[in-house]
Amino acid sequence: MPDAIPFDPRTLRDAFGRFMTGVVVVTARNTGGTPIGFTANSFSSVSMDPPLLSVCPGKFLSTYQGLKEASHFGISILADSQEDISNIFARSKEDRFARVPHHVDGNDVPLIDGAIATFSCQTHRWIDAGDHAILLGQVTGFTQRPGDGLGYQNGGYFSLGRERRAAAPSAKHRVCGAIVEHGDQVLLEQGEDGLRPFQIDVPKGTSARKTLTEALQNRGLTASLQQVYSVFDDPTEQREYSYFLARCTAPSNGEGLVWTRRAELPHQQFATPTLATLLSRFAREAESRNFMLYLGDAEAGELHQMTDRST
Repeated sequence: MPDAIPFDPRTLRDAFGRFMTGVVVVTARNTGGTPIGFTANSFSSVSMDPPLLSVCPGKFLSTYQGLKEASHFGISILADSQEDISNIFARSKEDRFARVPHHVDGNDVPLIDGAIATFSCQTHRWIDAGDHAILLGQVTGFTQRPGDGLGYQNGGYFSLGRERRAAAPSAKHRVCGAIVEHGDQVLLEQGEDGLRPFQIDVPKGTSARKTLTEALQNRGLTASLQQVYSVFDDPTEQREYSYFLARCTAPSNGEGLVWTRRAELPHQQFATPTLATLLSRFAREAESRNFMLYLGDAEAGELHQMTDRST
C-alpha cells in the first residue's frame, strides 16, 4: 500500500478541476426497482469494438451500492440549458426524477429528456480505484441531437455556445470586461463617472477573450479568464457588454486601477446603475461561489445557474 499523498487533497482537487469536461447524469434502477441517478463529469468513451464507455462514481455516493448491483445503466449528456438538472442530481435528496422530465429505455432505465446524447448500457466491468470506482459499460443503444453541451471547469459551469455568442462579431459596438479577483480583492478602474470593472472596446472580427487577456497583460496583470458572467445590451448607446469572471495571479497597481475588497463593492460609486447592480450581485454570489449568468439588457434580463458543485 503506497504512503498517503504528500500534498493537500483540496489543492490536488483544484488542479484536477482545471481540466474542462462535459456533464452527464448517470441513471439506473436499484434492486427494488427504484430509479437512482447522480451527476458526474468523469465520463469517457473507451472503445468502438466492442462499444464501451466509462464513468467513475464515488464510493461515498448514496446511489453507489444501487448502481453497483444494477445490470444496466444509462448516461445522459446534458445540454447547456440543463444546469438546473445537473444541480438536482448533484445535490437534491428528494425524488430527483419527480422534478426532471425523463423517459425510459428498453431496459427500463430512465434517461433525461432534452439531453444532447443518451446511452443505454449493460454493465461490463467494475474496477476498484481508491475512493472511486471505474464502471465500464457496453453500449446497447444511443440517441443524439444537435446542440451545445454543458461544460464544467474550476468548480463552475460554462457553455461554449454562450461563449461564442458573447465573442461573436456584432453590428453593435462591443465592450468586453473582466471581474478580476485576487484573494478577497476585486480589480476596478476609476473613470470620470465612477468605478467600473476593467473593460475595453473590442474591434469587430476579433476574439473578445483573446483581446481582453492581452489588454490585461499590457496593464501588467497576469489573469486567467473564466466563464462569462454577464452579457447585456444597452440600446441607448448601441453597445453590447460582456463580462467574464477572472482570477489574477500577479496583481498590478497601475494608473487608474483600484483594488477593492469584495465586501465593500455594494458601497462603491460606480459609473452606471447597471454596473452597481452587476458588482453588488457578484459580491453576494461570491460568498457561496454560486454564480449566475445574466443575459438581457441594461434594465432587465434572466439569470442562469452556473453554480459550484461537488462531484
